[in-house]
Amino acid sequence: MKWLGAVLLGGSLLLPPFLAGDFYINLASQILIAAIFALSLNLLVGFGGMTSLGHASYLGVAAYISALMTSRYGFGHATAALISISGTVAMAAAFGVIALRASGLGFLMITLALSQVLWGLAYRMSDVTNGDNGITGLTRPAPFGISLETPFAFYWFALIVATIAFLMMTIFVSSAFGSSLKGVRDQPRRMAALGFNPWLIRWITFIYSGFWGGVAGLLFVYYNEYIHPSLLSTTSSAEALLGVIAGGSGTLGGPAVGAALVLLLKNYASAYIERWNMLLGLVFLFIVLVMPAGIVPGVSRLMSGLRRGS
Repeated sequence: MKWLGAVLLGGSLLLPPFLAGDFYINLASQILIAAIFALSLNLLVGFGGMTSLGHASYLGVAAYISALMTSRYGFGHATAALISISGTVAMAAAFGVIALRASGLGFLMITLALSQVLWGLAYRMSDVTNGDNGITGLTRPAPFGISLETPFAFYWFALIVATIAFLMMTIFVSSAFGSSLKGVRDQPRRMAALGFNPWLIRWITFIYSGFWGGVAGLLFVYYNEYIHPSLLSTTSSAEALLGVIAGGSGTLGGPAVGAALVLLLKNYASAYIERWNMLLGLVFLFIVLVMPAGIVPGVSRLMSGLRRGS
């Protein structure tokens, strides 16, 4: 059944360019970007037991570095992307050293504080980031000479990147290292007694999570061709965290489903309801009460119950 579900989901991802208009193709591209970002956060929250409220740091920093490299310093997209991801990974390594000095609530507050510092700098350093006006006039790359200016072309590009991201993160959590990560999440003292280094395992995961957060940032700036300091805000991190929790943390498909739900509510509810955040809160309250483990685990249990009943 899992393989059948995966095949059906994969087939559905191939349909938007053929069945939908530009608006829905663009919406599907945004969902893919949000899914990569939520999946990267899930490495920390679901598999590592490290709840972060500062994951937008990697999304925003990667986007800003790419925007500055291409618009201000004249680098090509390939070089700018390499510099952007390298800088984001280096920042994740440094932030990990700081944040992993604590756990639980302390870890959450440190990640939040670090993110807020970057958010404040993005606003204050107007000579670099253009402050509240943001950086405009950006362009999309053309990999192998293929233009990504049309919604159709960009969707396929985002789908390929999202597929690679999903496979790489699946391999990561399914590997022996992923098993040790889950062990550190559940029984850190026992893992240490067995000779593992819990801090190092968490730090490597922190860096890997930051890497994919940076990839999501690149796709974000390519899609929007614009970057604003609000991308580094707590709201961006909180929305991703809500997606992870609602979809099912510690699962591979849950965060993607949760991220899609958040994005759809933002796009549709905000068009008709002024206080759409209230609706978002009610939806997540319903999910927590009815499916405490998240949408994907909840639906899986429901289907298993129906199969046993039949």
